[in-house]
Amino acid sequence: MSMNIEQARVNMVENQVRPVEVTDPRVLEVLGSVRREDFVPARYRALAFADMMLPIGHGETMLKPIVEGRLLQGLDLDGSERVLEIGTGSGFLTACLARLAADVTSLEIHPDLAEMARAQIAGAGIRNARIEVADGLAGYRAATPFDVVVLGGAMYALTDAVRELVAPGGRLFAFVGASPVIEARLYRRADAGRWLQEGLFETDVAYLRNAGPPRRFTL
Repeated sequence: MSMNIEQARVNMVENQVRPVEVTDPRVLEVLGSVRREDFVPARYRALAFADMMLPIGHGETMLKPIVEGRLLQGLDLDGSERVLEIGTGSGFLTACLARLAADVTSLEIHPDLAEMARAQIAGAGIRNARIEVADGLAGYRAATPFDVVVLGGAMYALTDAVRELVAPGGRLFAFVGASPVIEARLYRRADAGRWLQEGLFETDVAYLRNAGPPRRFTL
């Protein structure tokens, strides 16, 4: 590995992620140790550490490093959680979640993206993450609800089906709203029917498949 790549990784953490008040040492360590460049399509590898969303196919994009850092810090994982991620994408965030939690199940609607992410997860030596080909927004059923649910892309409006994947006492990270101003929110399920909501930051990310605003018809 060239020193240029390693310096770019350090610069990403120190000059992009840390300045947006991501100070959790566990999160910074993970972002500095998981090989982000391995999860980026080959033609964009030179941009692996850039402050930009990167195309990964099917109109999907890889989140910016600063968004990934703020997301991971907002979850405040302690290593004991069962996590469900909806929207595997490149698999980089999946890998980071697996390093911070006990167990990760990630759902990806595109089989080829799922297969590529599996290969990179295995190559990173991660054994506590599984990637399934499924539409997490269309009736996915889990044997038991999860401690943490993470949406890897935006939803115009959160649905009850997604909420029901979270166990009582658990939490849900979601990007919600209308582009170009989408709010990153952390929801806590206080009990079976009561939720607490916290706005974390504003950003703009791609929508999950079939989760964008309703189409407006004009005459």
